[in-house]
Amino acid sequence: MGVTEDLADELARDTIRIMEATGDEGLVAEVSNLLQASSTPTQEAFMAAIRVRLAVARARKLLQQKARAAKKTQDDT
Repeated sequence: MGVTEDLADELARDTIRIMEATGDEGLVAEVSNLLQASSTPTQEAFMAAIRVRLAVARARKLLQQKARAAKKTQDDT
């Protein structure tokens, strides 16, 4: 990735971590608005990284649930 994407991804990781720790669901929008005011390409890269990282986290959670359910089914037999 380029510098913009790398920095935006790092910022996205930090934002998600702080959002999860604080429960502040508006943090992504707040950071996004700040970035948009100064650098639209960085804001777009940030939002892309946020979407990808949150989607992957949801997919991993689903896979973990499926794996636990399968293990429970095996243990019950």
